[in-house]
Amino acid sequence: MSFLEVRELVSGYDRSTVLGGVDLELDSGGALGLLGRNGVGKSTLVMTLMGLVPVTSGSVLLDGVELAGRRPDVIAKAGVALVPQGRRVWATLTVAEHLSLATGRRAGTWTVSAVLELLPRLAERRRHYAGQLSGGEQQMLAVARALLTNPRLVLLDEPSDGLAPAIVEQLIGVIGVMRAEGVAVLLVEQDLHLAFSVSDQIAVMEKGRIVHRAPTGEFRRDPATAHRLLGVG
Repeated sequence: MSFLEVRELVSGYDRSTVLGGVDLELDSGGALGLLGRNGVGKSTLVMTLMGLVPVTSGSVLLDGVELAGRRPDVIAKAGVALVPQGRRVWATLTVAEHLSLATGRRAGTWTVSAVLELLPRLAERRRHYAGQLSGGEQQMLAVARALLTNPRLVLLDEPSDGLAPAIVEQLIGVIGVMRAEGVAVLLVEQDLHLAFSVSDQIAVMEKGRIVHRAPTGEFRRDPATAHRLLGVG
């Protein structure tokens, strides 16, 4: 059994179905890059796994424990953390206050000091309000907030959006550290450089389903498939 197993997951908003039966697996310490055109359901999948979009049917097993349909706080306590699209930091709270709020939900190696050692720019900005940070600093704060929950699975939704190339490279390094600690990573991303740099496997979504999956190296050697599914290559 894989660490994360999603089977026939169906979800959506009000009376609209977005996910039409998603299947995926992810091992502990593994990373899956989830690609697809806009509007195919990638962010809905992440939000469903986090309990923020209601499940209609299907299964989400994390280390053998069923999480489909559970509340977000229950899912978080099980070891799932979200780095949402658009950062979603609180502009009027300081960096230190963000870190304090995220600390202590699960015991583990990620402490405030460990996170600030990994992300030294945040240490320099501890007393600044999140609204005063650059986009890259806000993204690192969102990552730090997730790490401080000592997660076993991190869901990253478009983390490179609006970031300079140097910050994307830093993000690649941080994801590598997560994986070295045994954290599984599900990455929704448009930046192929980032996705290819950190992912073992690539999956592509179309119309609420995963329609293609391959090891990253194999996917990169198949530009015809990438062009057909993504319009790139």
